[in-house]
Amino acid sequence: MNVLSLENPADRLLGRCLRRQAEKIPDDDFIVWNAEHYSYGRVNELANASARGFQKAGIGAGDNVCFLMDTCPEWVWTTLGLNKLGAIWIPTNVDYKGPWLRESLEGSAARILLADAHLLPRLAELGSLPFDRIIVRGDATNLDLATPLMEIGELTGVAGEEPDDDALRYGDDAAILWTSGTTGRAKGVRQSHNAWIRGAIDGMLSSGLRDGEIIYNCLPMYQSAAWVANVYRALVAGVPCAMDPRFSASEFWNRTRHYGATMVFTLGAMHMFLWNAPERDDDADNPVRTASMIPMPDDLVPRFKERFAIDEIAQGYGQSEVMGLLSRRPGKSYAPNALGEPNAGIEVKLLDEDDFEVPVSEVGEFCVRPTEPYAIFNGYFNDPEATLQAWRNLWYHTGDLGRRDEDDQWYFVDRKADFIRFGGRNISSFAVEAAVSAHPAVLQCAAHGITSKELASEAELKVCVILKPGATAKPEEIARFVNDNAPHFFVPRYIEFVDELPQTPTGRVQKFKLRERGVTAETWDARAAGFQVER
Repeated sequence: MNVLSLENPADRLLGRCLRRQAEKIPDDDFIVWNAEHYSYGRVNELANASARGFQKAGIGAGDNVCFLMDTCPEWVWTTLGLNKLGAIWIPTNVDYKGPWLRESLEGSAARILLADAHLLPRLAELGSLPFDRIIVRGDATNLDLATPLMEIGELTGVAGEEPDDDALRYGDDAAILWTSGTTGRAKGVRQSHNAWIRGAIDGMLSSGLRDGEIIYNCLPMYQSAAWVANVYRALVAGVPCAMDPRFSASEFWNRTRHYGATMVFTLGAMHMFLWNAPERDDDADNPVRTASMIPMPDDLVPRFKERFAIDEIAQGYGQSEVMGLLSRRPGKSYAPNALGEPNAGIEVKLLDEDDFEVPVSEVGEFCVRPTEPYAIFNGYFNDPEATLQAWRNLWYHTGDLGRRDEDDQWYFVDRKADFIRFGGRNISSFAVEAAVSAHPAVLQCAAHGITSKELASEAELKVCVILKPGATAKPEEIARFVNDNAPHFFVPRYIEFVDELPQTPTGRVQKFKLRERGVTAETWDARAAGFQVER
């Protein structure tokens, strides 16, 4: 294989990785986009030209450049060109509008924005923008913005020499990616060159990447996974990365056939959409050998593998701050729903509120300490208070809760902000939601706590429920169903049927807004209704 040797920290620069692969395998495919093939040599030329174009526009080491673009090949060489200069790229969610979009753009502290032409009307609606220039991908001739526009092709119009990167260090910031904002205001996660490369190497090892691999990416480029699991994994391994602008459940397998893709990565509900699609005679007729599908219930894994003829389905756990925290290793067996084992370069412990390690089988917060320099994120951009809150006693606190059993198997329990304590018990909202969602009338639900009137440190359980179209159910039916099929303490005191749940633009439920909403006039109260929980 063409895997780069990266033992020397000086080589752990993203732009330098591209240059080395361009020298080693200049004619091999790096990015494939429909019928277009961009070799490692060509991408390096385009990255160098982009670097010179950005230099001409006044961008240098430490400067931020903001992006508002759909997934496309230009992402790869423009960001690598910026990194060759020591500049930092900051992606913005293309689904953002209005206040969400303004907050992200202004928070980037960038002077230049790269944007798709079809997204410029959203910018026009915002009025004044904090940019000196907007570099446009696509036709912007009929758009009137106060900010000067420049066509993206002008960046790469003239070939540039290889930028001098001797002053760059592998711990320098390469990118800043925004968190989803499920617990409040989004934070900018500062990712170093080395954090990306470490995550890419971990993913390469945990996925069992082999000769002849073709990686397929249909994730949006504002997500860390698109880069660490696909683009940068391909870069360090010297294999192609095929790209599509977005995920399509109906076309996913056809696209893997089109590219001959052998390795795929899906998140959240993406693979569940694939599973729930009507079965077809050609489901198993696809080239995929390895799929990272996170998270997937263990009871579904063997059935998914059989239906789609996949050799291996990888599982693990991570977040933007720690790209690759726990991973299952190829060829090893794990307990059902176990996350795997800590990746290289970090130490992982489950700590209590006082930062003491919790005993085996007890719930604690996943906390991480790097054992190598720049193994995890560099802190939150322009938010020292959030950085200090996350780092305590030399440990980064993830905000996620887990447990570890006597066989050293690790399990996810819940987000710490969503964990509910009542009657001396710790209750996982994650587990309660699974119990409620099993009811045939439930489309979606969200469980959260309502502060107890008797004890401020405890919370009564509330579940907000969206019913399936055409389905009917009474709160008593939902409560009895949970009582019959789950631990009695999973039965919510409060149930409210709602038409929608507050979500971020990425579709993640904002439970802090549900907690703020509390009990309403439409909320069913099991205690007031005289509902009897059977123990």
